[in-house]
Amino acid sequence: MKILLVEDNKDLGEAIERRLRSSGHIIVWNTDGAGVEDMLEDEEFDALILDLTLPGGDGMAIVKRLRRKRCEVPVLITTAQAEVDKKVDLLDLGADDYLVKPFDLRELEARLRAIVRRPAGNAVSDLQVGRMSIDPEGHLVSIDGRPLELGLREFRLLEILAGHLGRVVQRERLMARLFDLGDGGSENALELLVSRLRRKIGKEGVEVVTVRGVGYMLRVVDDGAA
Repeated sequence: MKILLVEDNKDLGEAIERRLRSSGHIIVWNTDGAGVEDMLEDEEFDALILDLTLPGGDGMAIVKRLRRKRCEVPVLITTAQAEVDKKVDLLDLGADDYLVKPFDLRELEARLRAIVRRPAGNAVSDLQVGRMSIDPEGHLVSIDGRPLELGLREFRLLEILAGHLGRVVQRERLMARLFDLGDGGSENALELLVSRLRRKIGKEGVEVVTVRGVGYMLRVVDDGAA
């Protein structure tokens, strides 16, 4: 996932960033509330981790404005305030979930996975694409029950395309979600990644289609056409 982290505590921010990067996520870390809304308008993020008390902006006010603008990015609030009324207010304003500090980073990751699945209507972890089963939590892919070995970025590419099954995902959007800043992201790198994924999928009832000048699309094909 590409995640916007807004946290002014240096130690906590570094710990969250380190943990999520080690899990393969792309993290953009901002230390104050100023500019958060502009960043969400300019870039596409899978989730927002937002501290409630920030220099340059109040977390509750930020969530309220985002929802008024119909920004649907999943929001996970982190707060030191444990009062029930405060939690209810956060959820009523449009936050998807909250964590009370201090918290376990494993729980943070689990909450993130849950809120990101919710908008797509995925009540269960697995995605079924034809004969292919994708487990986002376990980073596992199988075809007719046979495991398919994929690298981290290959898996992420497949997961993104599967989440938009039958629809084109633009090259720019894929590059933003697959490559970190200064991480070698280029159209050539994306093409190489697509080529590797195609080779590993083979002719197993799904295919990655190139839409020239636009991007890529995953679709299910008949066994006879595969």
